[in-house]
Amino acid sequence: MEFLNTVVNSLNGLVWGPPMLVLILGTGLFLMLGLRFMPLARIVTAFGLLWQGRKKDDDGSGEISPFQALMTCLAATVGTGNIAGVATAIFLGGPGAIFWMWCTALVGMATKYCEVVLAVHYREKDERGEHVGGPMYAIKNGLGKKWAWMGGAFALFGGLAGFGIGNMVQVNSMADALGGSFGVPDWVTGVVTMLITGVVILGGIKRIGKVAEALVPAMCVGYIIAALTVLVLNAEAIPGAFALIFEHAFNPAAATGGFAGAAVMAAIRFGVARGIFSNEAGLGTAGIAQAAGTTHSSVRSGLIGMLGTFIDTILVCSMTALVILTTGAWTSGASGAALSSAAFETALPGVGQYLLALALMVFSYTTILGWSYYGERCWEYLVGTRAILPFRILWVLAIPFGAVAQLDFAWLVADTLNGLMAIPNLIALVLLSPVVVKLTREYFARPAAAPLAANS
Repeated sequence: MEFLNTVVNSLNGLVWGPPMLVLILGTGLFLMLGLRFMPLARIVTAFGLLWQGRKKDDDGSGEISPFQALMTCLAATVGTGNIAGVATAIFLGGPGAIFWMWCTALVGMATKYCEVVLAVHYREKDERGEHVGGPMYAIKNGLGKKWAWMGGAFALFGGLAGFGIGNMVQVNSMADALGGSFGVPDWVTGVVTMLITGVVILGGIKRIGKVAEALVPAMCVGYIIAALTVLVLNAEAIPGAFALIFEHAFNPAAATGGFAGAAVMAAIRFGVARGIFSNEAGLGTAGIAQAAGTTHSSVRSGLIGMLGTFIDTILVCSMTALVILTTGAWTSGASGAALSSAAFETALPGVGQYLLALALMVFSYTTILGWSYYGERCWEYLVGTRAILPFRILWVLAIPFGAVAQLDFAWLVADTLNGLMAIPNLIALVLLSPVVVKLTREYFARPAAAPLAANS
């Protein structure tokens, strides 16, 4: 077991090492330049489309509304990475890591836009008549049979990684948060989560979309309000927090208090890595959910889909980072969720840790829902629709086990598989980028796009 752990550790270091981070950032920058910075220029347009997309598009085909599709994506991405991941980035890379997290998100908007455009453009219908899409279908239908093995590799990595990173790790975090703050036994958290998850996912994407539509906006807004309350109480420290972020993005952070110090390379590495872990730009998952959305335009879906990266990292992750920095908790020596909890508790004594525990619980639960759909579609691609019911049952049964188990090795394996998903996806994005550029130019050249374009 020790040998296996060493091997997986080495593989993980390679998968999430500097070459992979450069590849993900480089692909995002390549796509952003190819699109002539359109994702950044059209943010207002995208929010306008999102507002319109609250209802199903009667002129398009799909199972859920564009808004529900985005909420399903956010359900999967807004999770422990927004709380524990940001804190870990600061602990290991210093305040400068947040700058590089922002950079990852900005170029990641182009990556996610392209992922969604290709997923919707190359989607197809399964045996039940439901729309299915994602990197595996974009590879198969866009690159041809000789590349089909790459789509299978993506689906295999995603189908296995989901049980760890999207299921057991999430419920384990929920159990830790509820046990530490409210004294709830781990097995109780596991059983209750299993039951309420089963009721939702056994209803398929339509029920997941409805739950995500109701839960995700509320949890994001609620968390942002809690964070803003802390920032109002520490308003005088906000300029200093931004100064720390920009200063240590390019200069080493010296040791202070319980903080051990960090080199610039550490700020870059952990800022990029935690940014990708949080918003999943480059992993290809967003397109899987967006392919189920009703639409008559893949570009329209792409514009809505790219907002997931903006909301997840630029908004939610930034709130966590600013709370940690303005309260001074980043020098305490704590890491992960404990650091975020300490920051909220410092600003809101007697209340902060409980608010964060509740936020972590909801964030983790929605991630379980979102990733259940990703995993289901991966296994459907590999085995067919006959895999759907067995997968849902296994997914639900894995939840109580994750709540009570020690998951260090499972987390390591899942994190490695999660990183491996990026490789076939990034290759497909680069090879199919001319298709995305062509579709984008055609969309904005249409007269119907002019009013929206003017608003941006």
